[in-house]
Amino acid sequence: MIQISFPDGAVRSYLPGSSAMDIAKSISEGLAKKVLAAKVDGVVIDATRPIEADASLQLLTWQDTDGKSTFWHSSAHLMAEAVEALFPGVQFWVGPAVDNGFYYDMDLGDRKMTEEDLVAIEKKIQELAKTSSAYVRKEISKEEAVAYFTDKGDPYKLDLLTNLQDGSITFYTQGGFTDLCRGPHIPHTGLVKALKLTNIAGAYWKGDEKNKMLTRVYGVSFPSQKELDEHLLMLEEAKKRDHRKLGKELGIYTMDDDVGPGLPLWLPNGGIVIEELERLAKETEQDAGYKRVVTPHIAKESMYLTSGHLPYYADSMFPPMEMDGEKYYLRAMNCPHHHKVFHAEPKSYKDLPYRLAEYGTCYRYEQSGELFGLMRVRCLHMNDAHIYCNREQFFDEFKAVNEMYLKYFKIFGVDKYVMRLSLHDPKKLGQKYVDEPALWQETEAMVRKVLQDTGTPFVEVQDEAAFYGPKIDVQIWSAIGREFTLATNQVDFNSALKFKLTFTNAQNQAESPLIIHRAPLGTHERFIGFLLEHFAGKFPTWLAPVQVKVLPISDKFSEFAESVRSMLAKSGIRAEVDGRNEKIGKKIRDTELMKVPYMLVVGEKEMQEGKVSVRRQGKGDLGAQPIADFKEAIAAEIVERRLE
Repeated sequence: MIQISFPDGAVRSYLPGSSAMDIAKSISEGLAKKVLAAKVDGVVIDATRPIEADASLQLLTWQDTDGKSTFWHSSAHLMAEAVEALFPGVQFWVGPAVDNGFYYDMDLGDRKMTEEDLVAIEKKIQELAKTSSAYVRKEISKEEAVAYFTDKGDPYKLDLLTNLQDGSITFYTQGGFTDLCRGPHIPHTGLVKALKLTNIAGAYWKGDEKNKMLTRVYGVSFPSQKELDEHLLMLEEAKKRDHRKLGKELGIYTMDDDVGPGLPLWLPNGGIVIEELERLAKETEQDAGYKRVVTPHIAKESMYLTSGHLPYYADSMFPPMEMDGEKYYLRAMNCPHHHKVFHAEPKSYKDLPYRLAEYGTCYRYEQSGELFGLMRVRCLHMNDAHIYCNREQFFDEFKAVNEMYLKYFKIFGVDKYVMRLSLHDPKKLGQKYVDEPALWQETEAMVRKVLQDTGTPFVEVQDEAAFYGPKIDVQIWSAIGREFTLATNQVDFNSALKFKLTFTNAQNQAESPLIIHRAPLGTHERFIGFLLEHFAGKFPTWLAPVQVKVLPISDKFSEFAESVRSMLAKSGIRAEVDGRNEKIGKKIRDTELMKVPYMLVVGEKEMQEGKVSVRRQGKGDLGAQPIADFKEAIAAEIVERRLE
């Protein structure tokens, strides 16, 4: 018998060769019907694969991230089967699950896929799903795999095979479709009850613009039609909130071909949002004892070789510039510059914790196919800081950073979040990770203790740490449930050694500090993109580029409108006058479309009484108020950074 350990601590005995599905059935038939895959000793596998030895087991359902990912990857294979039936001769590259569904890259030859084709493919998928065909895994030798795809004349799969080792290759077959795939997959196609193909796009093979453009078909699937319908409604709302659309309509940013892809130009309204975010960060960091610094946008190659970034991140850094016989790189990260600031003057234990902050500009060479509005760019303005502390101070410092995140969540109305504790993989020490096993165990335990002792919700993910230490990826959800990676909070036990950073401890000995890398507001680019979608462009008053629009009923009241604007401006309130020769109804509608929080309508009565008729974005007419009362109320709303 083998011993199977469950997440709740229970241990049960089963016959060797029992599958996760067999085990699920032994618990309840209802549970078995929900199982999509299984996690055995931390590895996600098919629920139908036999388990031969003692193991820990987690049964994965639609409610689990790995279960959902398996469901969507299996749906990609189902879509490929339908495409192959309708487009004979099609060749496939890869078809992974992504954050909200799946896609498959394919070569259709000279043919072009249309929206009408998507309808036909969906119909074929429904037909194939109803057959409840099992996803069958087959281990195959590299020689057999090469022969199979050579016969099919498939250069894409042959290319994938070049990097695979013999003995690690598997095929999966469902119905009449076979593909090279490591899996896992759901038990059968009948579990896919509802599916929608959402988009057709172009994608360069391997993400390289020098290669052939493939057709990428996106889709999403669910275990029920009801869940699909709810998802499609959310997508419609998401379209209205698309930060690229809102960014253009509200004058936040623009892209220009002459400047280059992935290099946003911030327009005046966007500049105001940036200034307000920086003001918030600087106030918060000043209260927390941070020191502000300013460092260059470039540095010599030698510094990035010392930090280790060049060997690890060379592909995502811009090519070097040659000057005076030296190579200089645009900085892709701020940390080496801050280490040099720390190193500039001697430090003692009395100087620690030493906290350095900067809104540092970084440049990263993202592949052109991966650029996406403000979410994936090549120029980033990062809310960066580095904390140098000793081991006794680490708990309080890491806790304080987490508390800073929570403060920001409250300010921006982020109700749902989770911290992803990213750990190293011991098998990859010396390759992907710094070869210091004892330090990895120590620092991972320290981070875990902070999260546990403070009751912070978190999940652990192996093999996603930074190369120099464990990190926390902060996952947040917008008002409509879209997930974003906001920022990271990283522990670094390696850079102090590389840069020879030391402080004199209480025993008058040189000691290396621990370093915490943190960026609670991430980058301006990604965070403002998130905020545009989160607020649907309706920024809270303190953050809105224009906080008040004064609307004179006619030209006769333009001078009074300007006096109201001037009075507000003297109190630091961003106000404008709409002096166009338009009817008041149009002025109100246009101001609503620009999502200005407050409108002040002024006419004969208001001018005589020294009042303004107040309208609130989305709430309509709030009635007449004395100008001084309105000014006092909105000033308090701005200072307190209220959501409403």
